[in-house]
Amino acid sequence: MATKTIIAFDLYGTLLSTESIADELAKIYGEDKAKSLAALWRRYQLEYTWRINSMGEYKPFGEITLNALRHAVAEHGLTLAAEDADALMRSYDALHVFPEIPSALKLLEEHGDSVEAYVFSNGTGEMVGNSIKTSPDLGPHASRFRSLITVDEVKCFKPDRRGYDHLLEQIGRRGDTSKVWLVSANPFDVVGSRAAGLNAAFIDRSGKGWIDHLDDKRAPSVVASGVDEAIKLILKY
Repeated sequence: MATKTIIAFDLYGTLLSTESIADELAKIYGEDKAKSLAALWRRYQLEYTWRINSMGEYKPFGEITLNALRHAVAEHGLTLAAEDADALMRSYDALHVFPEIPSALKLLEEHGDSVEAYVFSNGTGEMVGNSIKTSPDLGPHASRFRSLITVDEVKCFKPDRRGYDHLLEQIGRRGDTSKVWLVSANPFDVVGSRAAGLNAAFIDRSGKGWIDHLDDKRAPSVVASGVDEAIKLILKY
């Protein structure tokens, strides 16, 4: 039997749109501030994970996300009531998918004999599970993913090498990365996976191409405009 292609999908920013939280922020802070708040929240969420990695410490992604929200709100000179914080964190478990995700899920279904799909995320198991279950687009197709793998189990965040080693161990491909792919819209995730020996598909929704130059030897294997296109390119690779 031919070895299946493994595709591990990043969740936040790749399958789920972190920008979609702006709809909930608008209910509290108004339309004029919502998009800026959403962008800043995401910026600090990622920055906090990198900073705490560098410090050799760890906090669960939910705690990181809440603290990043508090930072973003404070930078705007606003206040965050406890009940609003709770509501926004619940909404983070119900982010919208990007427009092409339904067609990507259909492709996974059509190629189930040759592709084994996983979700690989910075989130905790509970957070990732809730996000998928409450998504009207992902929830009905949760069975397309063989497993939800999170870095919470090794207490570090991507792009720490330990996270990718954990992924390979969980899927039984330690030492054999030839048919293992990461699909991510986050450049740091792509570079991290390439450094760990995986193939990587970068989701370039902005249409700017691959412009990250941290390490030019670790550029993505393929660049795609959406997750559905990435799956097609992987299958042809």
